[in-house]
Amino acid sequence: MLDKLNHLAESHGALRPGRGLVTGVIALVLAVLCFLGVLAFHFPEYLTTPELRRQYDVALMRQILFWSLVLAGALSLANLVFRRAPWLAGAAFALVRLSALLGGHAVEVDPNFPDDTPYIGLDWFILDLLGSALIFIFIEKLFKLRKDQPVFRPEWQTDFHHFIVNHMLVGFMLLATNLLVHRLFGWVPVDGVRGWIAGLPFWAGLPLCILVADLAQYWTHRAYHEVPLLWRLHAVHHSTKHMDWMAGSRQHILETLITRTLVLGPMFLLGFSKEVIDAYIIVVGFQAVFNHANVSVRLGPLRYLIVTPNFHHWHHSQDQEALDRNYAAHYAFLDHLFGTAVNSPKLWPERYGVLGDYVPKGFLRQLAFPFTWKG
Repeated sequence: MLDKLNHLAESHGALRPGRGLVTGVIALVLAVLCFLGVLAFHFPEYLTTPELRRQYDVALMRQILFWSLVLAGALSLANLVFRRAPWLAGAAFALVRLSALLGGHAVEVDPNFPDDTPYIGLDWFILDLLGSALIFIFIEKLFKLRKDQPVFRPEWQTDFHHFIVNHMLVGFMLLATNLLVHRLFGWVPVDGVRGWIAGLPFWAGLPLCILVADLAQYWTHRAYHEVPLLWRLHAVHHSTKHMDWMAGSRQHILETLITRTLVLGPMFLLGFSKEVIDAYIIVVGFQAVFNHANVSVRLGPLRYLIVTPNFHHWHHSQDQEALDRNYAAHYAFLDHLFGTAVNSPKLWPERYGVLGDYVPKGFLRQLAFPFTWKG
């Protein structure tokens, strides 16, 4: 069983329905998330995010956990009965059973647990993966661009590994980034421009914050393309040949840390309020996934103002007219302003990936690629 699971995790091909692999993977992922959720109920002080757990409707979380266990158990049991990929279904069913034995959705939580302990944000990871999958797979089904591309398309395993690592580490990375930013800019007094910006109403502060972030993102992103040393990191992100909701997660950890620091730095330096920065994080989280998604969305004339999936798909294209173009993450007019917008008579690019296809497949090899590439 373990050998087959390892082989599945390291494979690079698409999963086609009919053999129990698709439902088996769904069951196994749900079972793993349920197991992690049960552990989070047992050890909330170490495995949940303080800011999030203060907002939870615990009863709703228990219902989500219960029905996820039911669905994972039903899918895996059905595959076992019909002997479809029993090794995969068996692993999922075993995790469901273990989660149930550990208390399942009914785990009692002592409300007096300490609130200031070091933690790993398992709750953030669980909700992030579950929410992203449900929302964006649904959107892709409604507005699919590449109609023959399955949900479990080629190299989905690699991007899933990137998703797990980058999103599991997001709490640590934000902590490290915020620590670095505060050490760099903590001496700046809260007056003058900072005081004015901090006092802006939300409706004015948010678009300004997004503009500041996107200016930093634009020049950072452009540097990744134009500075050979930085391109070694960024090439990993561009190596995906299939655009969908998971493609944006393919990003080298060092690139994520560098970019977060350079984007959050100016935002903190200029004094944007916590409410505005929190809203920006929601906006960037949505756009980062949506603009990589397999959706046919152009938004008419608005595509010259804001970044759409069409705009960002061109950035990932191998077409000659699109190389080193469309750097903005939020406001498309920045590329038109700086002369780096794609100008093509075609509506959509033909193919994606790094020109020359020299980035290796597989998460670990991509992690090592910037330090081993001799190009």
